[in-house]
Amino acid sequence: MRLRRAWASLVVVLAASLPAPAPAEPVALDPRRSSAEFEVRAMWMFDVGGRFGAVTGEVDVDHAARSLRVRARIDVRGVSMRRASYEEWVKSSEFFDAAAHPTIEFESEPFPMATLDLGGDIVGRLSLRGVTRPMSLRLRPSQCPGSAALTCPVMADGFVLRSDFGMRTRRATLADKVRLHLSVLAVAAKPG
Repeated sequence: MRLRRAWASLVVVLAASLPAPAPAEPVALDPRRSSAEFEVRAMWMFDVGGRFGAVTGEVDVDHAARSLRVRARIDVRGVSMRRASYEEWVKSSEFFDAAAHPTIEFESEPFPMATLDLGGDIVGRLSLRGVTRPMSLRLRPSQCPGSAALTCPVMADGFVLRSDFGMRTRRATLADKVRLHLSVLAVAAKPG
């Protein structure tokens, strides 16, 4: 019995003397070099698309677990399209509702660092128009493996269903599925 207590005490003392795990290191997304686009099929014949405003956010890098977690914010108010009338419509309460919900937010679950080079799915939650739903993004394999997303963009694709986020108008002329494409780069860490 004494031996068991002695071992338990030794384990407690050793655990207390170990350094605390390093916190995840945040790396910012570069809003000047990152972009997000959308596309929806209209009249079942052609696609209508646009580009969102700035993409901001951060990636938490957990070196010990060799994993990443992404938080991204996409500016809906800055949507640009080839026609001003389209821009007004997608910013209206009928579509993205930019006045009430100026950003779209995505937060991933932790995923392996290798996904940046090899590609694969990352899962998380998307908040759009005040509604949050599970979402999966497909990362494309890197065009320049090992670049750490500083010199080579990380490309991701996904889709949302308009009806899942309260966009239920124009169902006869506009597809429910909205395709999303993201291209993001990180900001280089400051020396020191």
